[in-house]
Amino acid sequence: MSVRSRRRHAVAAEHDGPDERWMASYLDMVTVLMCMFIVLFAMSTVDQQKFEALSASLATGFGQTETDRADVSQGVVVPPELVDEKGEAFADIDVSESQAKVEFDSLSALRERIRSALAQQGLADAATYTIDTRGLTVSLVSAETFFATNSNTLTGTATRILDTLASVLVTIPNEVSVEGHADNRRSVAPYATNWELSAARATQVVRHLIEADGFPMAKIKAVGFGDTRPVAKGGGDADLAQNRRVDVVIISDAEEGVRQLLPALQAQQPAH
Repeated sequence: MSVRSRRRHAVAAEHDGPDERWMASYLDMVTVLMCMFIVLFAMSTVDQQKFEALSASLATGFGQTETDRADVSQGVVVPPELVDEKGEAFADIDVSESQAKVEFDSLSALRERIRSALAQQGLADAATYTIDTRGLTVSLVSAETFFATNSNTLTGTATRILDTLASVLVTIPNEVSVEGHADNRRSVAPYATNWELSAARATQVVRHLIEADGFPMAKIKAVGFGDTRPVAKGGGDADLAQNRRVDVVIISDAEEGVRQLLPALQAQQPAH
């Protein structure tokens, strides 16, 4: 290598200014401090429930809390009451019963609102009530015929009942099924069968609730059962009048398992 080349490398290695290599360590320290303050700020607004879950999970993971079972999907300690006798699985905790009680109480409160509204109009005996797996059924029957024989024309009493019923139903979110029924006598013109007659009666009620009372169309339907579901078995005028009826069913929006428990709760209630 020539003397000129060695001299050039020696000059390039020289540094006349101050040594600034300390700034790299300083910037690293500033970055760490910033991250620490961000973590501290986040912890100042911690979700208490999530914090407790994390604490329980860490306690289990590090062996500070003795437990034989942990719900790894949630990362929390499983309370002993949720483990079965063999310690192999979660014990069956039936929350359906409490949910069914809440749903039954809600439907019962709705029944009393309807009963009270009808009583204020002098129509206390115009309906009967049943709570079952479907929800609350309001059967619109009374001493006065709800429909004339072989007709879907609503009587004056029927329209009063529907108007009063609608004043309560429009305030709830549940869907409603209007179900028409006929007595067991053979249908004559203009209805070829009791199926058409019962369907026409249900449709007439639905139309009245929508057109006269403003009930939402998307929440209501009409169903015809013909004479297949009588409530009175006799053939007298009073029995036939009872079977010429309409059931307004307020559909429960609870889960299937919850709704299956409703009839048992209804059976425990005193007769009204």
